[in-house]
Amino acid sequence: MTDDHTRVQEFFAARAADWDSRFPDDGPAYRAAVAALGLRPGARVLDAGCGTGRALPALRDAVGPSGTVLGVDLTPAMLEAAVRAGRQSCGRLLLADVARLPVRAQTLDAVFGAGLVAHLPDPAENLRELARVVRPGGLLALFHPVGRAALAARQGRQITPDDLRAEDNLGPLLAGSGWQLTSYIDEDARFLALAVRQD
Repeated sequence: MTDDHTRVQEFFAARAADWDSRFPDDGPAYRAAVAALGLRPGARVLDAGCGTGRALPALRDAVGPSGTVLGVDLTPAMLEAAVRAGRQSCGRLLLADVARLPVRAQTLDAVFGAGLVAHLPDPAENLRELARVVRPGGLLALFHPVGRAALAARQGRQITPDDLRAEDNLGPLLAGSGWQLTSYIDEDARFLALAVRQD
């Protein structure tokens, strides 16, 4: 495991037990972001970096009982928190790295990633791996329940020009990784970038 992976695991392991209680009002934002994907009953979707599984109930509702919901996370403590919250009933939880997903190529209809991009050790390569598992024409949602400026203020920092989530940076990053950015929203109440998997 790389140093980047170890740092990510340590960061989230230390926060897993009280993660949900720190952000108790995010549920509606998650549901709205999942709704923006327009998933149909029977669809197959991956929550990449699922954490405590906050998106899993909305994803399950969107794809229905005939659909497939996978939640993948690198940090065992986050998956344990998802189980304690009962979210394993909404989807299959897998301890795995988004850099090497245990999923066959072109088998999924969509990927949902909440707070994901900032924690990817190799964003271009990792986004290519997400594209690998999604069928051509499938969708990607990169989401955060607050926008870039609000998140920076919460963390006591400034937005820098090299922020991967800036539209001018994210669009080319996605394009070089098998995706085309189709929608970009960055407002105080949410960040949501939608992309489609290219052929």
